Amino acid sequence: MNIQECNEKSISKILNFIIELQKKAECINTNSAGCDKKHLGLNLNNGMIFNTRPITIYSCCNGTLWEMPYTLNETEGTSTVFKISKTDDNCATFEVLAPNPDTTNPLIPYISTNNYFTIDLDCVLAIRCLNDTYTN
Repeated sequence: MNIQECNEKSISKILNFIIELQKKAECINTNSAGCDKKHLGLNLNNGMIFNTRPITIYSCCNGTLWEMPYTLNETEGTSTVFKISKTDDNCATFEVLAPNPDTTNPLIPYISTNNYFTIDLDCVLAIRCLNDTYTN
């Protein structure tokens, strides 16, 4: 196995791990962080359970941050933050997350857009996990 194949398999494995976490969101309080944290978010007093581990994607072609357009409530924008939805062989489907226009809750920095894209993991150099959050 060459380095490219190893990287693709590792990214796919991490994305599948995140999908499983998002399916089994539960309240657990800890300060650990990173892509391999075994649960999502914090146990909040308001009963909100985090259900998303947002990520950013870096292109293998030039190492730049992946950016995708979205439309939300007739407003168009671009985002570099995504939610993994599914993987299929060497492809992954992501939902584009938009900045939350309601800035009163810092625990919910992104909202779902229902805009999706699928990429071949051969095009992914790396992913970065952001702080867990709740998305509708």
